[in-house]
Amino acid sequence: MAKRPILILPDPVLRRVAEPINAVDARIRTLAEDMLETMYDAPGIGLAAPQIGVLERLIVLDVATDEEKTPAPMVFVNPEIIARSDEMSVYEEGCLSIPEFTSDVERPARVTVRSLDKDGAEQIVEAEGLLATCLQHEIDHLNGVLFIDHLSRLKRERVVKKFTKQAKLGAA
Repeated sequence: MAKRPILILPDPVLRRVAEPINAVDARIRTLAEDMLETMYDAPGIGLAAPQIGVLERLIVLDVATDEEKTPAPMVFVNPEIIARSDEMSVYEEGCLSIPEFTSDVERPARVTVRSLDKDGAEQIVEAEGLLATCLQHEIDHLNGVLFIDHLSRLKRERVVKKFTKQAKLGAA
């Protein structure tokens, strides 16, 4: 396992659409392990492959909330939302690619996601609460969408401007 660098807004890779994975093999399992290590180290509860510069449809999550924080890693290869509830919920979201910025985002309260697991077997996950929000957030990443895209235009433009300025100062 190896920790990977996380891309930060305004990196253009974050706006690209990831490609489907043809086979779940040792390379994909290693990538998933690297992503989990990167996510835990950050620390975060979700990470999509494009956030580490890999344009493939792979996400990892761990939304364990018990007191002991027993890890409960989840791997989703080629995830797709196949059902959404009409009921909405609001969570304060953040993103490892947009550090130190959070905002309330409204999304469907429940989703059903079909994907492959780390062994290549099909899995169907029915999610609500934080897991539903996290799945939608990470699947958005696979489509070049960031959580700030769910905010008002004015708020989104302020965030992009701030991170673009920081990137220019860091490159200077």
